[in-house]
Amino acid sequence: MTKQDIVNVVSEATGLTKVETETVMNGVMTTIINALTENQRVELRGFGTFGVKHRMPKKARNPGTGEAIYLPERFVPTFKPAKQMRARVNESLKK
Repeated sequence: MTKQDIVNVVSEATGLTKVETETVMNGVMTTIINALTENQRVELRGFGTFGVKHRMPKKARNPGTGEAIYLPERFVPTFKPAKQMRARVNESLKK
């Protein structure tokens, strides 16, 4: 499912135009990204939590060539799904 697919579904469900729905969706995504850049946690109850994890620099290997590479220190966005989301996905896919 793409962003446009989500816009179409939400637009039909809410009665908003596709342009309005896309504007709202872009606003939500921008807000989440801005919060993460300020190292804030974003919790959407029933959906999940977005956060940022710090990764220390480390030595790794290229699996294709075996060559040693060095990964710099970095910050990685993370997502942890809520219990309700995990349960619903598991129920749906078991059928």
